[in-house]
Amino acid sequence: MKKFLNDPESAVDDALAGLAASRPDLRVDRELRVVTRAGGPRPGKVGLVSGGGSGHEPLHSGFVGPGMLDAACAGEIFSSPTPDRVLAATRAVSAGAGVVHIVKNYTGDNLNFDMAAELAAEEGLEVAKVLVDDDVAVQDSTWTAGRRGTAATLVVEKITGARAEEGGDLKAVAEAGRRANEASRSYAVALAPGTAPAAGRPGFDLGDDEIEMGVGIHGEPGRLRAPLRPARELVAAMVDAVLAELPASGDPVIALVNGLGATPLLELYVVYGHVAEELARRGVPIARNLVGTYVTSLDMAGASLTLCRADTEMLRLWDAPVDTPALRWG
Repeated sequence: MKKFLNDPESAVDDALAGLAASRPDLRVDRELRVVTRAGGPRPGKVGLVSGGGSGHEPLHSGFVGPGMLDAACAGEIFSSPTPDRVLAATRAVSAGAGVVHIVKNYTGDNLNFDMAAELAAEEGLEVAKVLVDDDVAVQDSTWTAGRRGTAATLVVEKITGARAEEGGDLKAVAEAGRRANEASRSYAVALAPGTAPAAGRPGFDLGDDEIEMGVGIHGEPGRLRAPLRPARELVAAMVDAVLAELPASGDPVIALVNGLGATPLLELYVVYGHVAEELARRGVPIARNLVGTYVTSLDMAGASLTLCRADTEMLRLWDAPVDTPALRWG
């Protein structure tokens, strides 16, 4: 294993130190591993908190800023942040209008965010939860009951963040996030596994000519192991899997092609080109697209496809200005 590390045990802390040094617009509490906007909460604005295990960067800390999150909690590699840290983030962003927790559907994340919400309620803080469960590969997996929460987390955080930024109340902000989640489905393919710093070895084994269809963002197994095929065939299978469970409507889609950590942009554009072809062939219009590395699994080689059925209101919120380390427009 060759990585830019000092000690595998300090990888998360060292990364947070680097984030703090690079972004004066963020406040990084390295002891609690909570990243917030440097200016503090805006009075009367609904606060947005998300988080999860480290190793998925830029998710979640890379999405803290105007138009998206108010705070992100970082756990250990692929481990949920503890309830006390989620509670600290909730307190930090509370500005009198309530707080929304955006939670990926994993057992540890659910338990710890729910416990933090209960503790916050005891302090008089109102918390609403938006659960992200977009992955169509499997119904239940190693760490979940139901669909896993994966790359649609970006879509949910963007749309929820825009609704909060424009002054929506707690109910409206949470509803925007839930609608975005319900309209989104994802599917991922791994070409090679990622390597956790503490383990020093790949998280799973793949043969030289094997790929994992429907892999999870922690390396959880997907639908099947299959031989490597040309990109056009892999993308057709990904599109088939997502469309099979995407809500049927006349709305166009937001299409996100996401790299899992070690896939060059050249290949991601190859994937997107075939996604556009496949959707056109199936009569599914693309209203917006995003191509890049946003929700990763350390240095896993592979890509995920997320499609979100977006009506006019969701497109308006998607287009709203955003200014974070990993996402910026408007």
